[in-house]
Amino acid sequence: MTDLVRRAAVFAASIHAASGQRLRYTDEPFITHPMRVAELVAGTGARPEVVAAAWLHDVLEGTPVTLAELVAIFGPDVASLVDMVTMSAHCLADDLPGPVDHEQLARASAEAQTICIASLIDNTAQILRHETRRRSFFLHEQREILRSLGKGDAGLYMMAAMVMD
Repeated sequence: MTDLVRRAAVFAASIHAASGQRLRYTDEPFITHPMRVAELVAGTGARPEVVAAAWLHDVLEGTPVTLAELVAIFGPDVASLVDMVTMSAHCLADDLPGPVDHEQLARASAEAQTICIASLIDNTAQILRHETRRRSFFLHEQREILRSLGKGDAGLYMMAAMVMD
């Protein structure tokens, strides 16, 4: 693990804990989701900036962290990736709070799409384990979202498709 990735992991764990965030179905500390996402992204051989952004992909939502702070602490490359993922993240969450902007997802960089796919994999796995009432609706929506993420890592894309079958 590079220093950048380690700093991102520590920062994300600290900020999510300070915000009191917990996972909906398991009540685990929220950081377990970014950790699993970062592990998936690291497994693709992604560069450290992308893995760091995977750790940080949810900090702009539900915490007081700003994009300017991410730029100052982690640099513009990491911050830009987090920003791209955040703009798309509302549609990757397990509660699907709003309409999906497929064009926005499709415009995201391949690296940002890779993070989105990893997040989608983890969120889908959690829903399939713990949610029965909305399972069909959720899987239909996630399949539609995945279609917009074709520039992301091909291996993760295939994994996501398999998780949804």
